[in-house]
Amino acid sequence: MQSPWRRPARVVPFAFLALIIVGTALMMLPAARAEPGHAPFVTALFTAASAVCVTGLAVVDTPTYWSTFGQVLLTVLSQIGGFGIMTLATLLSILVTRRLGVRGRLLAQAESAGLTGANMVALLRRVAMVMLIAESAITVVLTLRFWLGYDYTFGRALWEAVFHAVQAFNNAGFALYSDSLVGFVTDPWICVTLALGVLAGSIGFPVLFELAREWRTPGCWSTHTWLTVAGSLLFTIVGFLVFLIFEWRNPGTLGPLSVPGKMLAAFTQDVMTRSGGFNSIDMGNLNSETIAVTNGLMFIGGGSASTAGGIKITTFLLLAYVIWAEIRGEPDVVIRKRRIAEESQRQAVTVALLGVALVATGTVVLDALTDGIPFDRALFEVTSAFATVGLSTGITPGLPPSAQIVLVVLMFCGRVGTIAVGTAIALNTRRRLYRYPEERPLVG
Repeated sequence: MQSPWRRPARVVPFAFLALIIVGTALMMLPAARAEPGHAPFVTALFTAASAVCVTGLAVVDTPTYWSTFGQVLLTVLSQIGGFGIMTLATLLSILVTRRLGVRGRLLAQAESAGLTGANMVALLRRVAMVMLIAESAITVVLTLRFWLGYDYTFGRALWEAVFHAVQAFNNAGFALYSDSLVGFVTDPWICVTLALGVLAGSIGFPVLFELAREWRTPGCWSTHTWLTVAGSLLFTIVGFLVFLIFEWRNPGTLGPLSVPGKMLAAFTQDVMTRSGGFNSIDMGNLNSETIAVTNGLMFIGGGSASTAGGIKITTFLLLAYVIWAEIRGEPDVVIRKRRIAEESQRQAVTVALLGVALVATGTVVLDALTDGIPFDRALFEVTSAFATVGLSTGITPGLPPSAQIVLVVLMFCGRVGTIAVGTAIALNTRRRLYRYPEERPLVG
């Protein structure tokens, strides 16, 4: 019998689709809703898909629409979705490595710092341990802050801390406050803690595992780890400066805050743009320049095999190196004295172009299904859904059911598609025993 892992492009989507269907059925239970009656199908489907795909977009007000049982379901679905994403993506990367052949396997093993030798059970334990440690640390800090700083009862403080810890590390972004984190915009204990949790979840398990062993010797890092860490720092700095420069005097965002408050809000919102989904300022009041840059940051996303979405940092930076090598006339793409395989380059181009196609098509369809919504707002919403970020300018609840279904499809494709497509391309790579004559079409 053929192993299902030989067809990961089929296994992964069906696994997440099954979880979304189960989640939708559970969210439609009368017990999941705060008021009498059950949630409409589209509302339950959208919420379940958003939780499983760790997006955080919502068509209803989470703290008032869903009961405690419903909020627990959101937590469980987000946790399962995040855990499944990290484990499946990592296992598929191992599968790809083992299909490379002896020479390719040895090279990949050197690049992945021994991760390819991990068995499935050990891998699951490691991922679970990382998630437990990270979420526990976030929970402790938030519990103490809510309990001592805001006079919550200990039970309420603990529950809200657990809920937001799961949402942060899994980059889901659901919040138990109608304005997300706007009420805590100047509180570093809450904002910085959640931001660090989002960063940890967006790095990716292979990188976290390697950093834990080799954090003192950056020169020994694999190319993947180096690109992820360097890219995360680069985009964090860029986003931070963009929010400060364009929103400094905006009365609807950073304008009313003190200088330290502006710095904290800019940092928090910059990190959340990478896939966190929380917002500490009103996204509907952003300037058009900030929205444009935010779209780009959301589209890039976080690290591979992480809970973050987007086309991934390594994909974007690899394409940048390809362009640089082409401009310089170099025959090979070289990163840190390592030649990048042509298969990886084609894979990066494919993932990026498919992402562009999905966002462009989704924006056009969403614009056609709605009336009176500015094009830049529609583009923002579509990019947020595809990149599984969860940020919104406030138009999501008012969208018609047909437009909400479009966002559900984008969340699913953006969350599962990049993993399945990338792996399928890598596994279908084969060598021909012959080559056709070369031709050079005009380009540009």
